[in-house]
Amino acid sequence: MISLQPAKGHLLIAEPSIIGDVSFNRSVVLLADHSDQGSIGFIMNKPLEYFLSDLVPEINMEFKIYNGGPVEQDNLYFIHKIPDLIPNSVEISSGIYWGGDFTIVSKLIEEKKITPSEIRFFLGYSGWDSEQLSQELEANSWVIVENSYKKNIFGKSYDTFWKEKMIELGGDYLLWSNAPENPTYN
Repeated sequence: MISLQPAKGHLLIAEPSIIGDVSFNRSVVLLADHSDQGSIGFIMNKPLEYFLSDLVPEINMEFKIYNGGPVEQDNLYFIHKIPDLIPNSVEISSGIYWGGDFTIVSKLIEEKKITPSEIRFFLGYSGWDSEQLSQELEANSWVIVENSYKKNIFGKSYDTFWKEKMIELGGDYLLWSNAPENPTYN
């Protein structure tokens, strides 16, 4: 049963039932956009083994890169909470912004005016066409929750984020909070 409808800024919490899905198993996705045409989001808790300096060699600071989702994984995306420094960014909600002028971002990083607590980089994004997310919600693949962290979501520990959401959801989800990622290891 769907109680909360998807909207920009909401979180999609992967149901335990999508175990085995390479991209979304134990994912927490921030919805960056949602409309009749479809939805776009970024997985907030799946870091990759790359740093921004691996992809953009002229940047010498180590900003972790996250797997944003299975779509366009050869493209770099970013969300941030500093729109006053990054022109052309679009507000997602609650002080979180998407995109902007990457040339300026690079310069601000070089000048040490941006820290990893203010910006997050992703390879790829999560995308759903106009009916796909609705179908996945009806199939109980996701739970939608408000982003109670607002712009402080960057401070959430990626390795415990999904588990914390399971505990908050309570009920049967509590059992899943301590289950191994692969139930065959149990």
